[in-house]
Amino acid sequence: MRSAFRILTLIMAGVGLALVPACGKSGPSKTKVAIVTNCTAEFWSICEAGAQQAGREQDVEVIFRQPDKMDVATQMEIVDAVQKPGISGLAVSVINPSEQTPDLRRIAKSTNFVAMDNDAPDTGRICYIGIDNYEAGKAVGRLVKKAMPQGGTVALFIGGTDSANAKARSGGVMDELAGKKDAKGPMYGKYELYENEIKTDKGKEETAQDNAKDVLSKLNKKNKSVCLVGLYAYNPKACILAVRAMKDKQFADLKIVGFDEDAVTLDAIAKGDIVGTVVQDPFEYGVQAVTVLAQVARGDKGAAERLKPIPYRVVTQTGDENETIDGKKIPYVKSSDFAQQLKDRLAAAK
Repeated sequence: MRSAFRILTLIMAGVGLALVPACGKSGPSKTKVAIVTNCTAEFWSICEAGAQQAGREQDVEVIFRQPDKMDVATQMEIVDAVQKPGISGLAVSVINPSEQTPDLRRIAKSTNFVAMDNDAPDTGRICYIGIDNYEAGKAVGRLVKKAMPQGGTVALFIGGTDSANAKARSGGVMDELAGKKDAKGPMYGKYELYENEIKTDKGKEETAQDNAKDVLSKLNKKNKSVCLVGLYAYNPKACILAVRAMKDKQFADLKIVGFDEDAVTLDAIAKGDIVGTVVQDPFEYGVQAVTVLAQVARGDKGAAERLKPIPYRVVTQTGDENETIDGKKIPYVKSSDFAQQLKDRLAAAK
């Protein structure tokens, strides 16, 4: 009898212990996906709003990280860190594809990897999310030609020249000005590239503004036609701030053409201080990256193939200069309308 009682006691204790973890569980953990950008910028804050909206729609947790500087080592440290908790997918705006490909190829073997904003085709990535940067660069070149049809000096500013998007973007500008593919300087048709080099800043806004001030100081001649071209989101802002800080430097014909949709840039376009800017769609980048990573994590292997191409647009003061290039209609948007659309989209995401 005593033996039977002891056996029954042991059985009941075992059942109790078995129930403890079950009662403590809160259900299966959420799928996690991560996005790592190439630097910190308003552009990426817009992207994060889109990513978080898609995270809610797809019921996944989104880890979003913006490195404080445009540096490969810094970016890869963050990439390694976001993987430690266990993620199902990763999207990266790759800074230097040639340098980072071996590490990204290793990562792509263990998790679903997407190249975003800047392509890295040899990494095993499941897809690229972004615009055609060469064609967008040519659109910048067309803005320069409209602003300065007689020709002149063009100064190009960008974070760096190692990334695929930087090479394609700047190449598109110069090819458009020259009127031919793979053009070489210093003369590109009627346009001279200042010092025959692109001014880089490693993603530092302060350096970008100093670069613009340096160019303005050296080109301080009233008979000069000059166009400052900023090809990363913060570069047009740096150019207009440099111009405003150097009011004593006078030019007979000074123009600024930009890229991306920084708030200062859009405001300057509305005031007529910047000719226009060619914009991507960082909000949609975030939406598409999270959506495709979430769907692939759930076993939908065709998710990447269903992605819609992201077109570039041109924002100007009036927005009424629509053009057709190679049979494709290029939308022009009024700066004030675009700024309001962006504001509404961000508000809705929050």
